[in-house]
Amino acid sequence: MRAKGVHATAIDVTVPFFDVDSMEVVWHGHYVKYLEIARCALLDELGHNYTRMKDTGFVWPIIDIQLRYARAARFGQALVVRAELIEWENRLKIHYTVSDAATGERLTRASTIQVAVRLADGEMQLVSPSVFVTDIERGLARLALLRSPGTPP
Repeated sequence: MRAKGVHATAIDVTVPFFDVDSMEVVWHGHYVKYLEIARCALLDELGHNYTRMKDTGFVWPIIDIQLRYARAARFGQALVVRAELIEWENRLKIHYTVSDAATGERLTRASTIQVAVRLADGEMQLVSPSVFVTDIERGLARLALLRSPGTPP
């Protein structure tokens, strides 16, 4: 059973022609691109996107990715890619769901794990840098306030 995340965002993707094979099925490697687009949207919402990561002296390479395909996406199909924050204190773990926009049918389930690597010396960090944790927790608090009933926009 997958862990429930603390915050999620979703993006819309319409499968372009250049992402499909001769049978008009999305080539499996392109799903990773869709995950990346959703992850960037999630990190933007949380206030610690890739530009901020680099500015704080860290990069966050993916060290593990898992994808489970249930049904193929096809040329022209409207998709919803949902990214959900699971962990951030020691590593960045995000779960994803790729669904058909019209029916809600799940097509793919995925997860990624990223770790901080200090730019100055290339050293992998065993815990997330405090600036990252602070930014994420500040972003989660801000988003919670926006969702609270009676909170002005």
